Amino acid sequence: MADNTVASDFVAKKGASVPKILIVGGGYAGFYTAWKLEKHLRKGEAEVTLVDPLPYMTYQPFLPEVAAGSIEPRHAVVAHRRHLSRTNVITAKVTGIDHAHKIATITPPVGEPYEFAYDQIVVTAGAVSRTFPIPGIAENAIGLKTIEEAVAVRDALLSNFDKAASIPAGPERDRLLTVVVVGGGFAGIEAFAELRSFASALISKYPQLSFEDTHFHLIEAMGRIMPEVSLKTSEWVLKDLAKRGADVHLDTQVKSAVDGNVELSTGEVIPSDLIIWTAGVMANPTVVRAGDLPVEERGRIRTRADLRVGTAEEPVEGAWAAGDVSAVPDLSGGGVGGMCVPNAQHAVRQAKRLAKNLVAVLRGENTKDYVHKNLGAVAGLGLYDGVFQSGNLALKGFIAWLAHRGYHGLAMPTWERKWRVLWGWWNNLWLGRDIVGLEAVQTPRAVFEEFAARPRPAADAAPAPAKTPASSPAEKAKEPVAVK
Repeated sequence: MADNTVASDFVAKKGASVPKILIVGGGYAGFYTAWKLEKHLRKGEAEVTLVDPLPYMTYQPFLPEVAAGSIEPRHAVVAHRRHLSRTNVITAKVTGIDHAHKIATITPPVGEPYEFAYDQIVVTAGAVSRTFPIPGIAENAIGLKTIEEAVAVRDALLSNFDKAASIPAGPERDRLLTVVVVGGGFAGIEAFAELRSFASALISKYPQLSFEDTHFHLIEAMGRIMPEVSLKTSEWVLKDLAKRGADVHLDTQVKSAVDGNVELSTGEVIPSDLIIWTAGVMANPTVVRAGDLPVEERGRIRTRADLRVGTAEEPVEGAWAAGDVSAVPDLSGGGVGGMCVPNAQHAVRQAKRLAKNLVAVLRGENTKDYVHKNLGAVAGLGLYDGVFQSGNLALKGFIAWLAHRGYHGLAMPTWERKWRVLWGWWNNLWLGRDIVGLEAVQTPRAVFEEFAARPRPAADAAPAPAKTPASSPAEKAKEPVAVK
């Protein structure tokens, strides 16, 4: 494989004797691991490299608010290079892990793949949307795991309102103003409620439309929503959504979504132009399947309580994992199947413990197990509405909404990002949400291409010589006569 000049130069400058730490993935767990390693490592103690195909970390709890226009998209992400000043950041994919020889294959967006030798590897590649082979889902639905998806959802909703306002009432307008969210977990409920709130606020800007013209459907295969909270709290959320004109279909599955027609297991068909899939996640298969690290039955990297890869009896030397890609024992006893659930709360705290344990191993010290009792669950349900559950304590409505914004405002990493989010919330309080849709930004060259001058075909560029017209009788008389 071809060498990467930038990476090779970086390694050469550091010297071969310095332990090399490779972090695979720059999401919650990866970013926080690198951030805390910069804090705990002494100068020259180790060389840290973070590899991710994106140059930023996305704060995923803010995605529903980005989709609803309450947070500026760029404020919900954290730039790697701005906040990881002592980490070598490589914007590329890790497409192979040969831990037996401690070599990873890095595939950059431009150029050939190359091999990267390491001493310690930290796998924090996160999770992706988990879907099922339902006809039409891959072609017509969209997830809500990335900032790009959140922006696309927001722009699609705004664009659909513009289109619907210009056509008469009928099936096509109903389709444009119908939103279907699949999945009744926290991610699905927050997205559903935020978009319902956003659509309700948009009605006042479109005199051609009424509240009754908008239709919101949540599809959940289980008999209840939000398993993270008590049944009583989840029932309150259902009633709150019903008051706002939302339809929740429990014990219902999606059978098809061909051409945007969402067919349910009940036989009902819902035509929709915006189908959002939030029904589960799975460990990033690109990284998990491309390596030789042990994997458990659910496709996650088998991880010990101290965040080293392996089992309690057999750790894998030099390998670590955290976040959604890992199966970490939940020593607090609150995890599903004895493992930590995949959420931001665990990912951040696991990363902090992992960084300390990794530094301890480099210094010949003992590691400590990761133990964290869930602090509770908090969700935003649109402007000035929310729900919070911690043990038997449940808060609802405005006070829970304040708790939601307070918690996530503080949890957002770096003060630079916190201030941008807080400043945006403050402006929206007085100015309202920005309702400018920029769907055309997804095809930025369309207008330029439409009016750009193009060279003519070669056949038109060289026109045939004109025929010489026949001389008139008068002109023929003036022509010289050949003398024989």
